[in-house]
This record gives sequence, C-alpha cells and structure tokens, in this order.
Amino acid sequence: MREALKVGISGVRGVVGQSFTPQLAASFAQAFGMYAGRGPVVVGRDTRPTGRMVEEAVIAGLQSVGNKPLLAGVVPTPTILYLTRALGANGGIAITASHNDVEWNALKFVGRDGMFLRPSEADELFDIYHQQDFPYVEEFELRRVVEIEQPMQGHLERVVEYVSGDAIRSGKFRVAVDCCNGVGAIHSVPFLRDRMGCEVVTIHDRPDGRFERPPEPIPQNLEALGHAVRKHECVVGFAQDPDGDRLALLDETGTPIGEDLTLALAVRQVLSSHARGPVVTNQSASKVIDHVAAEEGCDVIRTKTGEIYVSEKMMEIGAVVGGESNGGVIVPVVHPCRDSYTAMALVLELLAETGRTIASLRSDLPKYELLKQKIPIRPSQAPGVLRAVRRHYENEKLDLMDGIYVDFGDSWLHIRRSNTEPILRIITEAPSQSAVEKIAQDARSIIEASLE
Repeated sequence: MREALKVGISGVRGVVGQSFTPQLAASFAQAFGMYAGRGPVVVGRDTRPTGRMVEEAVIAGLQSVGNKPLLAGVVPTPTILYLTRALGANGGIAITASHNDVEWNALKFVGRDGMFLRPSEADELFDIYHQQDFPYVEEFELRRVVEIEQPMQGHLERVVEYVSGDAIRSGKFRVAVDCCNGVGAIHSVPFLRDRMGCEVVTIHDRPDGRFERPPEPIPQNLEALGHAVRKHECVVGFAQDPDGDRLALLDETGTPIGEDLTLALAVRQVLSSHARGPVVTNQSASKVIDHVAAEEGCDVIRTKTGEIYVSEKMMEIGAVVGGESNGGVIVPVVHPCRDSYTAMALVLELLAETGRTIASLRSDLPKYELLKQKIPIRPSQAPGVLRAVRRHYENEKLDLMDGIYVDFGDSWLHIRRSNTEPILRIITEAPSQSAVEKIAQDARSIIEASLE
C-alpha cells in the first residue's frame, strides 16, 4: 500500500520516493522561508541515508526565496530547537522522521522561539505551501550557506549546568547506550564519557541510519541492549530513538522499565532536587506521573499528544518539568523540548544522589500495566471508527480532548489518531496484566467491527 503523506503538527512526513520527494521538500522549505521571513534558518538532520539528499533540497528551497541556511549537520532534534533560539534565527527545519522506519523522512518546522510550530502557525505555513506562489530572489540576492561551528556545545553545556556534574562524575557509572545508529552514535559517547564521567558501552553505534532494530525504543525492541547491560554489569541501559529526543531505560538486570517511567523518574528528580512546581504531560501518560508529583505536593496538567501542546502549556503555567509518555522529557530551564540528553543526565543524577539502583527506584512506584497497540487505518475511516467507540463507551466517564479517553477509575483507555503514522493508537493502563489486556481487546473488537 502506498503510504500517504502525513501533514500536521508533527510536520510533513512520508515514504521517500513515494509521498515524500526532494521536490516536495524544496517546496515546503520555500513556503517555510516565506513564513519565517528572509533571514537565517537553522537546518539539521538525523542519520537516515536520505537525509543528505533532503538537506540539499531544503537548502535550495530556502536560498531560492532569500533565506540564509545555517547548517548544524547531524545533530539531535533538541539541539536544532535550542540553536534556533540561541542564534536568533528566524526559524529552523529538522530533517527527521524520528521513530518511523528508515524508508520514511520528514520536515519538522521550528519557530523563532525554538519551539515547534503551534497548530495555527502550522496552518499558516500550509496555506502558503498550497498557494505555490513563491517570490524567487535574483542571483545577487542569494544568501550563502553557513556551517555552524560546534553545534552541540551550547545545548550540552546547558544540560551539564542544570545537573550536579560533580556528583555524577564521582559515581563513575558504567552505562550502556543503544544509539539505534542514529544521532546518538555520534554524540552520546562524548556526552556520557567526557561530560558525565561514565564508562560507556555502546551498541548500534554506527551513524549510518540503517537501523538494526526497529527505531522506536519500546521494550520488545531492546533485547540486545538488555544483553549488553548484563554482560558488562552496567547500572543502567539508555535506549535512544534516531533523532535523540526520546529515551527509554533498562534497569541493572537489563529489564526495560517502560518509557513512561523514564518520565516518572525524571519528574521525581526535578521536583525533589531542583524545583517544585506544576508538571505537564499528555493524556496518554501513566498515572505513575500523578503519584510522583503528588508526593512532592505538585499538580499534573494533561494536554493533547504532541510535543508543542505539552511545551506550550508548560511555558504558559510555568511548569518545572514535563514531557510525553514516549520517554520525551522536557525541562524548560534547559530548553522547552523533548531531550534524551537532559533525561540521561537527570537519571544519572538520581542514581548519584540516592545511591540506589534503577530497580530499587522502580520499586517505589505504584505498579501499573501499560499496553500500547496500533491499528492501520485510512484517514477516511477514522471519523466513523471514533464515533463507534464513543457510542460504545457513552455511559463511562469520557474526555474528548484528544481522540477518546475513557476513565474507569483505577484504569483507563485512550484511542486517538496518530500524528505521525496512518494508524489508530490504543493505549490502556490498569493495575494488572489481565485487566489491561481485557480493556485493549474490547477496544480492538469495537474498532475492527466498525471497519468491516
């Protein structure tokens, strides 16, 4: 099946050579150049084999309408957001399809404030794109391309300044990191070894973008990292996605503890050692987050899924920490975006200050079973499916902020359209495995019946 182009708050993404082409990338870059206004635009990418080709198309599109491309090269997505604001650029473009498979690529658009475009801003950009009326500049007006020197330095310095570097370095931790052959293959070892003082074991550490495991850092994809943790007797395993904004954790036995608990441990460390204040996360995040925040007397505010929704709410209410349920930790003092480097630093600081293991820290948290599933679906099918789900659960406590969220008290169900793939996501949480599987199976049955 030919994959459709996904256009929305997560940018523009598709399968290269099908829905996503160099011509399309150049046109969207032209539209973004017009939207941002003539001036500098930061451009960075992950390690995907198609990244260089797409980068050249983006450069051409930006130059053609009078923008000055500032090339960051292969860097984490949070670094691109940080650089956009730090350099006073008019905007930024991250060339990455994040957790999508290698045949996908994407453009993610950054405003001059260093945050992804808000829905109204994205709509304005897409309107410009659809008009296809681009004012090309004359030859003498073309702006030259500039390569940013040491693009990672400012971002990582902010991370190091935020945590207690001395405490972390004194721990002399041995850690394992699965870089997914993404940006972490270039940047994670220097960060962990030189800035955090860790002994580092790496796997999937070739920056060629040819993923040796499925790129999403979910438990079933992290068997090799678990083996590395056990073999080398590491205190923790870090699993990154290809563009370095998400982090999953494995404990010292090589057991994945789930992406939600990355956020839970980061929230605990920020609230207990840095600052108390509101916490913001999306609707699909585990109830464990509420438990951790409540222990410190702090509130949790929920938003729709999508980094910009979480980041914008955090800035609006002055939240001190937050993130998404996929292991995307956000600390606004560093930069209001998901960042696996901030997450790794907070986990190491937690280990250093408590002297405890990941498994021990996990044991403090309430036990919930979280199940994430997905069903392929065409965009035209989604409204009917969601109506059927809503009718089925109409006598339950519903929240329609982001798809359909059903609150059963000690358990919940969330069904929504993905921002990044042509699928419906089914997320369920309950106190036991049997309960969570029963909720998920009932939901799948409703969805599959409505598709017949």
